[in-house]
Amino acid sequence: MSSIFDDFHAFVAALPNRGALIGLDLGTKTLGVAVSDPGWMIASPVETIMRKKFTPDVDRLLQISDSRKAVGLVLGLPVNMDGTEGPRCQSTRAFARSLSGRTPLPIAFWDERLSTAAVERMLISFDATRKRRAEVVDKLAAAYILQGAIDRMSALWRDGQPPF
Repeated sequence: MSSIFDDFHAFVAALPNRGALIGLDLGTKTLGVAVSDPGWMIASPVETIMRKKFTPDVDRLLQISDSRKAVGLVLGLPVNMDGTEGPRCQSTRAFARSLSGRTPLPIAFWDERLSTAAVERMLISFDATRKRRAEVVDKLAAAYILQGAIDRMSALWRDGQPPF
């Protein structure tokens, strides 16, 4: 069973010195998955899992996690624009609780406000078709979420607050 962290500093402190992180953009129909390099510099989109049921969805996620030798998971938390948590946050937290029973990896939440919108704008600026945007938006949103988290980790180190 893993630990779930609301405090990002505590999550970072629970991580080993290096190893891939998995970023997740949890939707009702899809699960966007991204992975970082072991040194936590770059987040890259990996896959969009078409959601079926919890068990097969998590089985695939854990296959990806194992193959990448992941050391932690970062779930996008869909906080409302006013900072409150609604039903989507509750659903994400419930998913994290269930996921924690299936993996020893620490789990953190990252505020994902406007992540999908930012990715959509980027894809539109690249003149991606609506079909192509639908195919890649979730895994790109997961990468956007994960990149935000690893950028924050870098800022902690720059500010002289190494978490290790």
